[in-house]
Amino acid sequence: MASTIKVDNVQNQPGTNIINKCSVTTTIGAGAGDTINVCGATVNIGRCGGTVALACGATQTGFGRTGTVDWVTAIQTGTITAATGKGYFVNTTSGEITANLPAGAAGSIVAFKDYANTWDTNRVKVTPNGSEKIGGSTGSFYLTTESQSITLIYVDAAKGWMDIHDSTSDAEAGSYIVATGGNQPTSGGCIVDTDYKQHTFTGPGTFCITSGGGRIGVVDYLVVAGGGAGGNGSQSGGGGAGGYRESVPSCSAWTASPIAFSGNARPISPGPYSIVVGGGGAVGPGTSGPTAAGASGGVSSFSDIPSAGGGGGSSTDGPGTGLAGIAGGAGGGAGGAASGVGASQAGGAGDTPSVTPPQGKPGGYGGSDPGLSAGGGGGGATAAGEHCSPAPSSPPAAFAGGDGGTSSIDGTPTARGGGGGGGQYSGNYSGGAGGAGGGGYGGGFSPWSVYTGGAAGTVNTGGGGGGNSSPASPGSGNVGKAGGSGIVILRYKFQN
Repeated sequence: MASTIKVDNVQNQPGTNIINKCSVTTTIGAGAGDTINVCGATVNIGRCGGTVALACGATQTGFGRTGTVDWVTAIQTGTITAATGKGYFVNTTSGEITANLPAGAAGSIVAFKDYANTWDTNRVKVTPNGSEKIGGSTGSFYLTTESQSITLIYVDAAKGWMDIHDSTSDAEAGSYIVATGGNQPTSGGCIVDTDYKQHTFTGPGTFCITSGGGRIGVVDYLVVAGGGAGGNGSQSGGGGAGGYRESVPSCSAWTASPIAFSGNARPISPGPYSIVVGGGGAVGPGTSGPTAAGASGGVSSFSDIPSAGGGGGSSTDGPGTGLAGIAGGAGGGAGGAASGVGASQAGGAGDTPSVTPPQGKPGGYGGSDPGLSAGGGGGGATAAGEHCSPAPSSPPAAFAGGDGGTSSIDGTPTARGGGGGGGQYSGNYSGGAGGAGGGGYGGGFSPWSVYTGGAAGTVNTGGGGGGNSSPASPGSGNVGKAGGSGIVILRYKFQN
């Protein structure tokens, strides 16, 4: 016969109780030191309105996760072997990083956060374990958005890991910029695209930050140096464009040049920032040889972004051999050689000194031909200066300056950084055209026996000056032409 024991009240004594319950529902408020063994039971721990907490030094197992991760505060800069229940701050400043996911089990959770806001430049490759899936597909996927954070949970074999939280919002502290400086109609900046302001400097000045900083206190830039002058002797090369450096928040933010550096806005803090705007290179004093070469343009700069002046165009050495162009932000064109006298020479190197992305292209080499002797075109921001091609093409192929870049950083699409055209000495032809973006055209010999002067680089474009056609003759205007001065334009977000 079965027995029944009924108890009205059980009181636990701290440190003395061993409670064993099987296949029952019970509420336990154990005292310190109690041991609770429960098999196959439903257990309610604590009392109504009470708090259950782990004692100092205690740990728990078997309670499961709550849909969150524990963040690993050591910054990840190399390959990650992820563990379930962990979140990782990933710094891709030095290059792409691979994150290997753990073996998936229902409820497994992993998270990642862009630590340095560089995932748009160097991505994170997320790779599943073996043949497991991510979002229902096998293979890796990539995190490529600046400031992104993402949380993945493993659901089942059909879907594998699924993204349950993906944020590109930036919660870093900061405030929008308030600034003065520049020579546009208002020193406080001109509003473009509703939430952005831009400040234009056509000469040296100071960009003064009165407040703002942190993640949203950044400035995008266009920094163009002064263009080089064209050569001053016979069949001289065109001047190279001033170095062209630009940043843009992303490719879709506004129309930027092909060489804009996406995501390279410069962080700022309150205080003055000196702005340098380089002048255009001057015409050389000589009529042949090195003294006939045009001078290089002046450097422009903002913060830690300098742009090198364009290289000057060269001329001949006197007896008729062309001289090599001068290196610079974009290279100057080489001087042409008299027919049958000397070999063609190379144009000046561009992107000197070298930066990322390259700030300019090389100049063209000079030419010598029975029907045409001409200097090479000066290099532009995005295209090299053209070479003088042989006759008897009619007319000979152009020896134009290389094209510059077009940007809408100030709200208006504008080309800057064009190379100067080369000058030609013989043949009934005009000089080389200036590159798009302020490059001056070169001097020519048209109509017969009439030398025509070239053109200077356009002011505040960094355009190279045109090369001369005949031996310099100041009274007739047959001289090399000066390069155009540079410009600095700054743009930043000032409100949502």
